[in-house]
Amino acid sequence: MAEEKIVTFEMMMQKILNGEKQYDFTKIQTAYSFAEEAHKGQFRSSGQPYIIHPVAVADILLDLGMDTDTICAALLHDVVEDTPVTYEQVKKLFGRDVADLVDGVTKLKKIPIFNRDQQKAKDICKILIAMKDDIRVIMIKLCDRLHNMRTLQYRPDEKQQATAYETMNIYAPIAGRLGIERLHEELEDLSFYYLDPYAYADIVKLLSADKKEREAFISAIKTRIRERLALHVSKFEKTPQVEGRAKSIYGMYKKLYVKHKDFSEIYDKYAVRVIVSTKDECYTVLGIIHDMFRPIPNRFKDYIQSPKENNYRSLHTSVIGEEGIPFEVQIRTREMHRDAEYGIAAHWKYKEGVHGKDHLDSRLNWVREALEAQQTSDDVEEIVRIIKNEVSPESVVVVLTPRGDTISLPSGATPIDFAYKIHTQVGHKAMGAKVNNRIVPLDYELQTGQICDILLSKEEKGPNRAWLEIAKTTGAKSKIRLWFKKERREENIETGKAMLEKEFQRCRIHIPEKDYGKFLEDDLKRHNCNTLEDFYASIGYGGVSIQRFVPRWKDLYHKLYCQDEEPKAKRPVVQPVSKQKSRIVLDEIKNCAYKFSQCCNPLPGDDIVGFVTRGGHGISVHTVSCVNYRSVLKRNNPEELERWFDIQWTDHQETAMQTSIEIIALDRIGLMFDITAILTEARIPIVHSSSRNLKNGNAIIDICLMRSLIHN
Repeated sequence: MAEEKIVTFEMMMQKILNGEKQYDFTKIQTAYSFAEEAHKGQFRSSGQPYIIHPVAVADILLDLGMDTDTICAALLHDVVEDTPVTYEQVKKLFGRDVADLVDGVTKLKKIPIFNRDQQKAKDICKILIAMKDDIRVIMIKLCDRLHNMRTLQYRPDEKQQATAYETMNIYAPIAGRLGIERLHEELEDLSFYYLDPYAYADIVKLLSADKKEREAFISAIKTRIRERLALHVSKFEKTPQVEGRAKSIYGMYKKLYVKHKDFSEIYDKYAVRVIVSTKDECYTVLGIIHDMFRPIPNRFKDYIQSPKENNYRSLHTSVIGEEGIPFEVQIRTREMHRDAEYGIAAHWKYKEGVHGKDHLDSRLNWVREALEAQQTSDDVEEIVRIIKNEVSPESVVVVLTPRGDTISLPSGATPIDFAYKIHTQVGHKAMGAKVNNRIVPLDYELQTGQICDILLSKEEKGPNRAWLEIAKTTGAKSKIRLWFKKERREENIETGKAMLEKEFQRCRIHIPEKDYGKFLEDDLKRHNCNTLEDFYASIGYGGVSIQRFVPRWKDLYHKLYCQDEEPKAKRPVVQPVSKQKSRIVLDEIKNCAYKFSQCCNPLPGDDIVGFVTRGGHGISVHTVSCVNYRSVLKRNNPEELERWFDIQWTDHQETAMQTSIEIIALDRIGLMFDITAILTEARIPIVHSSSRNLKNGNAIIDICLMRSLIHN
């Protein structure tokens, strides 16, 4: 990966002088001087002065055409968080707009009751709240993250993985949803580089192998298209612009992995883009392209008539030339091209301020829906899951209303999602649905091109609780939860309490009801519940998922209520003496080594027995279902049985052990990336791993994991 070029303030100011857009030169100069003094003595992980970071962020925003206040806020974006400078000082010197932008990207102070993920979720929620009022907040944050990703090589390995994972799942999807393709693709590629460097290198190698051939082919295609369009010059206001298009590395990875394509089957690795003046000219060019080359069936997409949710508009068609090589042609107007490259930022780059407020509002509907869903769920981490799973879905279906209007929904969406997408009241009154004039159940999965008609009841009876499981979109779920939250409080309290007590019983948590308030005190604080009834109600209407609390509740229960309980074993349980924390508890055995047998590979939670080995090697630990142990029981030899005895896992919550797993899967690019992503999300540390290829096209991956021993 290329080394990041350092941008100085002088270079940035020269860029302003050379550009056509007008900026307040003095205000930007003052902001730089103030930030340089505030960060004096602070250094980046690379050892360079800290001021190079805010300058780099400001320079990226300058390339996006953002205004003076945004550039100033970028230069000052870390002064309130990392220096003694206050919000009031920034406001006094640079005005309220700049101060609010700086405050919007400043992280919240550490909240003691929140863990790291919950704190991160609150910080993101704060950014989105500020973004709802001023979109420039997220522009600064995205450019801040982009520069941090460009210089991530200076951070420790574990920080690289965590930052890249967060960027891939939160910031890159937001950039994509805002339509800022240049930021979206670079954030994805940089994240992919750190998350799966081997797959990254493989794809770079694939792209480099035919680079000269690809460039020559694209150059020849562009020449042919220009010559053909020149014959129809009277049909265009201006000469159409024809250029090549490079596919992103991560975009290529998704084609190879998600769709399981061979490299030779990817039609858009060769791509040409034609840019014209009007929408009508787009369709004129489409006709000419289809006359020149043979269209590939089912490979035409009209994003002009049915734009993506981020307002991306273009015509995409895949064709085959005389050489027999498939390639993609994108056709769009100059305005569509600006929107595709700059997204929301195009409002500042090509216009004075933000015009077309209604159009901008429609682009930011997802922010409002995400915040509403987070508030109705009473779960601070819900905002992260929404962004990760729904802000930038991999696939979308476009469904028609009976009047012909198009509704875009994520793949797998149901008539419930469709109804609530139209209007909240349509969702509340829904009693059935017709798809293409055929009655379907409410959990039916809608497909692109279908006409969906929602059957309404005459009275608003409200949603059914089962709809929370049927609905796939955040918007539908949040509206259902909100209805139950407002309309059925007493029912929610009763339902929530019953669900909680059932979960306690299942987990063998036996505490007096009068102690519930004390036991759940931290949970009430985390979810802004003033009383225990508020917490019951949140559980009842689906705002809180109690399954997520179970591990912590078990720990807390054992800590508060189980310390004084007598052991159930007839004999006292003694922990073996060891310099390291013990993994098992042995009956009446002290100062004894032990190992885990490879014949049955016991794991935490398995019922286990111990075997006294010969030669002073201590205890060998087996599962009770081990074939060796079963054969001893079957023979019923007293001398053999004397060397076997009962043992149990420790109840200590901080102990851990290494265990190995073997994965056999179809060999493909990105396999290790997917496996490590799953383990990272589950917070399972990887000690080491190895892999090898098999002749049948599969791969065997051996991974050694560190697992905590946590039990009921």
